[in-house]
Amino acid sequence: MPQLLDALAKLAPNPAEGNPPPFYRGEPGQEPEAFAAQPDDSLHVLAHVFKVVMDPFIGKMGVFRVHQGTIRRDGQLFVGSAKRPFKVAHLYRLQGKDYVEVPALVPGDIGAVAKVEEIEFDSVLHDSHDEDHIHLKPLEFPQPMQGLAVETRRKGDEQRLFEILHKLELEDPCFRVERHPGTNETVIRGLGEMHLRAKMARMQQQFKLELDTHAPQIAYRETITANAEGHCRHKKQSGGAGQFGEVMLRVEPLERGAGFEFVDVVKGGAIPGVFMAAVEKGVRQALADGVVAGFPVHDIRVTVYDGKTHAVDGKDIAFVSAGRKATIDAIRLAKPMVLEPLVNIEVLSPEASIGDLTGDLASKRGQVTGTQPRADGNVSISALIPLAELDEYQGRLKSLTGGKGSYSITFSHYAQVPAQTQQQLASNFKAEALADD
Repeated sequence: MPQLLDALAKLAPNPAEGNPPPFYRGEPGQEPEAFAAQPDDSLHVLAHVFKVVMDPFIGKMGVFRVHQGTIRRDGQLFVGSAKRPFKVAHLYRLQGKDYVEVPALVPGDIGAVAKVEEIEFDSVLHDSHDEDHIHLKPLEFPQPMQGLAVETRRKGDEQRLFEILHKLELEDPCFRVERHPGTNETVIRGLGEMHLRAKMARMQQQFKLELDTHAPQIAYRETITANAEGHCRHKKQSGGAGQFGEVMLRVEPLERGAGFEFVDVVKGGAIPGVFMAAVEKGVRQALADGVVAGFPVHDIRVTVYDGKTHAVDGKDIAFVSAGRKATIDAIRLAKPMVLEPLVNIEVLSPEASIGDLTGDLASKRGQVTGTQPRADGNVSISALIPLAELDEYQGRLKSLTGGKGSYSITFSHYAQVPAQTQQQLASNFKAEALADD
């Protein structure tokens, strides 16, 4: 190793002879102007953060290369266009796994600073406001597509999980964390199975976090396709004070994406205004729990038009129950259906794999919308496909293209699932309900 380093020092170009990437200067909304940093240690500092490391002992480390000027320990630097500088309390040179503290770094050096929360991947460090709004051309990274749902084995570790995932996300621009409100899952995404496996191993070994994983759930939805009415009288008498509440309502479908509307047209005080919030709470409970297959109901208007109360037994809990049961009854009569998310997928692959890939997409209910040759010799295949059919697609793509393919997806819209799929989802929902009982 020493001989290799000596050879590199003698033969490799120094900072003045190399071909460094251009910097760009320009405020937001302006056309950026390219310029070259000068490898002169007497000029203002320009350094580029190309890596962020979350060290368990030192904390957040920003690893950078100095392109211009001299960074000194105890000096002050700005991060990007920040107005306030930070003090360089410790300045490190990296030697393998070790951080060696040094007094200064000059152009061509690679170093690090610790515990500066403002530093992020791709930041530019400088020592003068003359260098505000300076940046490098953003790097293009592949989109992390492979997903894995994670949850802690021990209750109380959820907050630690979120903090650790945030640290890992800061380190790696190809690692993403998502929180899905529709499924209440935390999903991590990476470039492949090995990428995610490495993240899991680090969380378990370095951060001592015990986790369970499974494939991400699909955020199915339910909706209705017809108008219908529902009615429920909740009456409970147990010797003392009783419960009474009666609700009559109608449901009607809204345009896709319209969400939920609650309308109160009750007249004459049939349901006192003080109980209407309880009715709405019951309606929302029914919509959140789902009726057909246990998925949230969307794009629906619920109109409460009549009901009854009791001077003594009328209570919030009674109207919550009546509102929920009346909503369930109405939805069951309103020709409900299950919706699934469809995504636009773009697959990049060698031309020789087009036939296999389009056939695979078609077999998974995909609709190929076009193919386009690219300048790099690959072909881009565009298709619309249900998200549920992309489970383990990374592995299939690798097999069909010999590891030379990649893909990206963007959400398109929700559409009705096939009748057979809806029946299966409904059966699973009923089986789970019976098991819980």
